[in-house]
Amino acid sequence: MSEPRVLIVDDNAVNIELASHVLNADGFTVVSATDADDAALLATAFRPDLILMDTQMPDVDGLELTQKLKADPATRHIMIVAFTACAMKGDAARLRAAGCDGHIAKPIDVTTFAATVRSRLSGGELRE
Repeated sequence: MSEPRVLIVDDNAVNIELASHVLNADGFTVVSATDADDAALLATAFRPDLILMDTQMPDVDGLELTQKLKADPATRHIMIVAFTACAMKGDAARLRAAGCDGHIAKPIDVTTFAATVRSRLSGGELRE
């Protein structure tokens, strides 16, 4: 089986570096984007299995980008998981309404993060 492909979309370099390091160490192939324009290009070119989408970014936020990707036949099949520090009660419904397939709260737990992402790719429930 090939390595799972993950696109991390986040405007915070520290979040990208930590998540990438943990996922790479667990056998994932990871690329990242710091804005919506680069993320949209990479979603098509890199063809990730999963996108970890920061919901709060400058210019175009992650939920708006999620809606665009889910509306495009070339990218609608990609699993998009909100990657957010703003996961409060009631947010899950808002995230799903925007097209997210789940969410993972930041900051991540480095001991369980890769397993959580891998479980989601296998159709398992996210342990948020």
